[in-house]
Amino acid sequence: MSAAKDGAATWKFDFMLALLATLAAFAFNAWMGFSALADVDNDNLMRLVEVRDLLNGQGWFDLHQYRMGLEGGFVMHWSRLVDTPIAAITLTVSALTGSRPLAEQIAQVLWPALLFCSTLFFTIRAARAFAGRSAVLPSVIVGAAGYQFLGIYSPGALDHHNVQLMLTMASLALLLEAPVHRAAALFSGLCAALTLAVGMETVPYVATIGVCVSLLFVADASGERRIARDFGLGFAGVSGLVFLATIPASAWGEAQCDAFSTVQFVVAAIAGVGLSAIASVEFTARSRWYGLSSLAMLAVAVGLVTLALFPQCLAAPYADLDPRLKELWLDHISEAQSLFALIVDTPALVAARYATPLVAIVLMARRFGRGGWPRQDSLVAALLLVAFGVAAWQVRGSTFSIAFAVIPLSAWIATWRARAQNNSSLAVAMRLAAVWLVSINPVWMGAAAATSTALEKKAPVADAGDTDRDCGKAASFAALGRMPETTVLAPSDIGSPILAFSGHRVFAGPYHRNVAGNLLVLDAFLGTPDEARKIVEAHRVGLVAICRGSFESVMLVKKAPRGLLSDLLQGSVPDWLEPVAETKGSPIEVYRVRRAG
Repeated sequence: MSAAKDGAATWKFDFMLALLATLAAFAFNAWMGFSALADVDNDNLMRLVEVRDLLNGQGWFDLHQYRMGLEGGFVMHWSRLVDTPIAAITLTVSALTGSRPLAEQIAQVLWPALLFCSTLFFTIRAARAFAGRSAVLPSVIVGAAGYQFLGIYSPGALDHHNVQLMLTMASLALLLEAPVHRAAALFSGLCAALTLAVGMETVPYVATIGVCVSLLFVADASGERRIARDFGLGFAGVSGLVFLATIPASAWGEAQCDAFSTVQFVVAAIAGVGLSAIASVEFTARSRWYGLSSLAMLAVAVGLVTLALFPQCLAAPYADLDPRLKELWLDHISEAQSLFALIVDTPALVAARYATPLVAIVLMARRFGRGGWPRQDSLVAALLLVAFGVAAWQVRGSTFSIAFAVIPLSAWIATWRARAQNNSSLAVAMRLAAVWLVSINPVWMGAAAATSTALEKKAPVADAGDTDRDCGKAASFAALGRMPETTVLAPSDIGSPILAFSGHRVFAGPYHRNVAGNLLVLDAFLGTPDEARKIVEAHRVGLVAICRGSFESVMLVKKAPRGLLSDLLQGSVPDWLEPVAETKGSPIEVYRVRRAG
């Protein structure tokens, strides 16, 4: 069989394995009744709202969220690249069934499943390129188990993080295969550009991939020249296409640091075209010094352009955030906490998020300790280390480090499986079983959950009135959804669900661009009832909604024990508000604003 036919055969085989694992995960979710669809997640629901707005006629380039924030709304920083496939699924199913709600539910189930399959497929391909055929089966089991229980591929997961992980894993897998598949490097650059276009969270991984491609070219110009050239062309070319497709001509001169704009396009174009040009010139391949010097000059050029034209983007992501929002919102976002904060506050959860990546790092160190820096090892180790560093800064990065860890862990399992085949002793079998258990991330998640439960004090048994106290279920918003459309004053952690489950508009939501709306809600709930009344009247608020058991409500009450929110939670209702009887004792309690006269 030729190399091309053999490669095509392995792609088909690996895709079938990924598909079978996806069907198993789908069957499990179906057996659970797709229960995740009933859960409230702000970002997933906001994405659903964006898709609805697009299908209802909002402009392609118009990223305003008109129903959140002050009058006129605010501009979201998310990409239409993620809205589009979800909208396409919804539109297609709606045309076939005649039901938009059913189409939305199918899209909420189908889209994460497609991404699960794609991510697992590229994980398998990466493991095969890294450690050979023997690592394929372990990568299916370890990868599928990890992705299933991370939650980013659960039914209803419309947020963009699953898209970013899939594209980043695709870029890595294609780079690992680039020496034997001619077009792989071009498509790797394409995927790297797309994941950057979807969101800025993947900048560290895209930069790492670009640096690795460049340094591999320096180390082996003859073997990596074509790969570096094609990667650069793919990265720059797709960045240009994304810029034209998602940025209106009127905004070409606007620099946005938190979303794909002229900043990212200019940097990507210079870096991609520069890398491709350097790899194409015969001069740079003559010696490592020439190649390294050329790449250093390219790096300096990129740095100078960024410093001269976009210096604001060199600051910390939330450097300009209002101090009150940082204190009362950003510092309490669970996925934005650091490893050190977790060690202090919830040490049991550290194992769930950091154990398998740490084991994988140790395995990579052992591989390097045996001598040499193999090409494949360098790519995987670099991404794994960077992802672990990001995870140490913010726990959200652990999603990527857990995914990258699957590759060396699969190789480790493959090694012990081979030993077990050649040695049937009980000791080897037990070592193999231990290796499997250590490598599967849900095992650590289960151990962390059990430890947390054991360490917690016995909680009082909840009565019927305590059901969904933190307002985490869609059913809790049903009563609010039946009320005539108006403007609702509500805490930020229930802002997106109110948009998704009703026709109301709100001021606050957990998004850093919505500064004015979030501050207004803080002023209202932390202020005295008289101060809050002035805000309510000035902004024509019709309803006030609170969630008694939400973390935000508890935090705001501690901050202002004599504020409006504290009074409402204690049953002290000002005379300008009227409790809605239907919601008394419900997770979401609603009050109507009494108009003067």
